[in-house]
Amino acid sequence: MGMSILITGGARSGKSRLAERWAMRDGTAIYIATCRAKDSEMTNRIAEHRARRGPEWNTLEEPLDLAGALDSTDGQGTRLVDCLTLWLANLMEDGHNWQGSVEDLVRTLHRQTSPVILVTGEVGSGIVPENPLAREYRDALGHVNQAVADASDEVYLAVAGYPLKVKPNAIG
Repeated sequence: MGMSILITGGARSGKSRLAERWAMRDGTAIYIATCRAKDSEMTNRIAEHRARRGPEWNTLEEPLDLAGALDSTDGQGTRLVDCLTLWLANLMEDGHNWQGSVEDLVRTLHRQTSPVILVTGEVGSGIVPENPLAREYRDALGHVNQAVADASDEVYLAVAGYPLKVKPNAIG
């Protein structure tokens, strides 16, 4: 079975760069991008990420069917999923059953033969959002992060570009 690693952290914590470094240890990797370019600012961010990664990366854009993207690339080397935060937003925005998609993702992680590194935003340290939609999203992402962390072999919290190992630990 392929190892799965979840890297979480706050905004600009260095989680994506850390994940990219780890994914490229074998020299090539597949980048599974969940982001949609909805405005010029996001288009620029995507371009910056691509430029930083360089030509060694094979990129697969998949904003919704993450389980399918992992299954279709299994056996082709390390995959980096960046990120679960935007993936969930896409599912919720399009009215998909996000809980079912998370269950599919967890089942998929368990059957992978090649390594998977997943990046997600940490929402447990922030303030309680003012509006109901933001609270619903925060709570859903907390559920996603817990489910994927439980299914992952290792979990790291990125702080200022450095990893703190969260799992495995003494309480499982």
